[in-house]
Amino acid sequence: MSTNKTEVAEPAADMCCASCGIAQVDDIKLKTCTACKSVRYCSVKCQRDHRPQHKRPCKKRAAELHDEILFKQPESSHKGDCPICFLPLPI
Repeated sequence: MSTNKTEVAEPAADMCCASCGIAQVDDIKLKTCTACKSVRYCSVKCQRDHRPQHKRPCKKRAAELHDEILFKQPESSHKGDCPICFLPLPI
């Protein structure tokens, strides 16, 4: 179990700044980390302050997201198509 609460996406903690803990309200819009999409920040300052703690898990999650997109099987209308090059396979 991780001791760092900011890296675990919990429903209640999902809408607060990962650095300062301020909650999202009408006048404060939180911005999501563009690389890992798992934490939110209220300002650029908070994002910079939290970067040392967030850097390693962010890179790991960003790589996972990249792999999911890269290896996602496309929707194929033909069952005989090659999943890599999408050319019809001889049956």
